[in-house]
Amino acid sequence: MIPAIGPKTSLLSLSLLQQIDLALFNKVFGYGKARQALTQTALAVSKSGDGYAQLVSPLLVWLSGSILAPTYALALAVAFSVERFSYYILKNSLKRLRPCDLTPSIHSLITASDKFSFPSGHTSAAFCLCVMTSLMFGGVSAVLFIWAAAVGLSRVIVGVHFPGDIVAGALLGSGVALGTASTLNLW
Repeated sequence: MIPAIGPKTSLLSLSLLQQIDLALFNKVFGYGKARQALTQTALAVSKSGDGYAQLVSPLLVWLSGSILAPTYALALAVAFSVERFSYYILKNSLKRLRPCDLTPSIHSLITASDKFSFPSGHTSAAFCLCVMTSLMFGGVSAVLFIWAAAVGLSRVIVGVHFPGDIVAGALLGSGVALGTASTLNLW
């Protein structure tokens, strides 16, 4: 017999997920704080996810003279419009507190640009760029996936996101890129 799943079971599941997320955050954040070189690297990688790559990538493709440049620029513009809208709605509807707001003893290494943490916008945008670029050009995908994952991890190390925020951001950005590519018949 399958046990009934009701509101109480759902709340217990969410509470358990929050506890696991907080425990993972504490491990990663603590590991980063204890290693200055890792912290400095995380700060730089986090900064690389501020949106510059999303602006420079289509420009570089355009300047390269690639026949795919107009399609790539259009696909990124559509994907990022959908991704930013979705990210904004989710973040401001769910209103998950950032680690430093949830646990006062945690002091993030940077000040986040907005109040809530779920999903990670940096991670979502990085994976959106990564997946769209990989779908269109293929060869650079390994480097881009490493960069996108590093952006997500850096956001935990600098103390502004829980690991669950990163997973949600990666899924959101990847899903939007795949959906956009499918809608535009790019694959």
